[in-house]
Amino acid sequence: MRLKITEMKASSEEIAWDRYVLSQPIASGYHLATWRRVLEKALRHRTVYLMVKDEHEVIRGILPLVLLSSRLFGRFMVSLPCLNYGGVLADNQEALELLLEAAVNFSKAVGASHIELRHERSCNLNWPCRQHKVSMRVELPHQFRTMWDGFPSKLRSQVRRAQKEGMAVRIGGIDLLVDFYQVFSRAMRDIGTPVYGMNFFQTILQTFPKETRICVVYWNAKPLAAGFLYGFRGTLEIPWASSDRRYNHLAPNMLLYSSVLEYACQQGFQLFDFGRSTPGSGTYRFKEQWGAKPVLLHWYYWLRDGGELPQLNPQNPKYCLAIKIWQKLPLGLTRLIGPRIVKYLP
Repeated sequence: MRLKITEMKASSEEIAWDRYVLSQPIASGYHLATWRRVLEKALRHRTVYLMVKDEHEVIRGILPLVLLSSRLFGRFMVSLPCLNYGGVLADNQEALELLLEAAVNFSKAVGASHIELRHERSCNLNWPCRQHKVSMRVELPHQFRTMWDGFPSKLRSQVRRAQKEGMAVRIGGIDLLVDFYQVFSRAMRDIGTPVYGMNFFQTILQTFPKETRICVVYWNAKPLAAGFLYGFRGTLEIPWASSDRRYNHLAPNMLLYSSVLEYACQQGFQLFDFGRSTPGSGTYRFKEQWGAKPVLLHWYYWLRDGGELPQLNPQNPKYCLAIKIWQKLPLGLTRLIGPRIVKYLP
């Protein structure tokens, strides 16, 4: 079999690309070509979607890449930034190696310092691998009541606390975006993290109207907790969720997750993905109480100059001061300048 490397450019190739993605059992929804439009339109990133084809023009492997370039954080490539999953999909080792070689050549040509591939599973890559994150997942029963009965009594009482306060839950689409963003942007400011612009989430909702939903918990018509949902195949994921910490004592976040899990069961999903966490962290323990189990993630790196693996994350001590300063900024200011910063973070 003769293989050749090419780049997906014409929109007509998106159908073949997605057909290949859907044929791969380990593919994530983020591998779909449509996400390229989101990253290009909302974040203005340069993307490189590599394909390997055989002599019959049949796709045998793909690798979606995004170039991030800024004075503050440097120049590097990720598959995929802003999202939990990505990486290379290939039918065989030859196709895989052709894709990696093409990615390295492109990275060298544009002066990128490194490549980061976010894989859900271990694969045969001869690159340094970091296993510092896990995906927290729980299998879903047909009936939410079965799940509810298995929750710890303390967790159930916290959910009931929010219900007794008269909190209401709404699940919808773009009609709930403003309320979601009101909660999410405040929560990101409070933990010292720049927030994505509302247009990022709007673009996702418009691009994936059937696959995405927003869940919001209200108290006296005020949004206190909110989550952004994305469904692919039999899995419902909540990549972005937050609550207003000023009302933590009323447990709106517990009602949020209980409602989302109930919705997932009602919609027939088999698996719920709470998103990635650092083992032993507060978010890890929060997700664990819902019955979620850790699935080890594998992030692979190509480093142009060798050395240590990149540490572009809040746990890096060099960002401690910046985080503390950000937490004290006015909320309106963080909503204004946050999107200009976070778009360059992986």
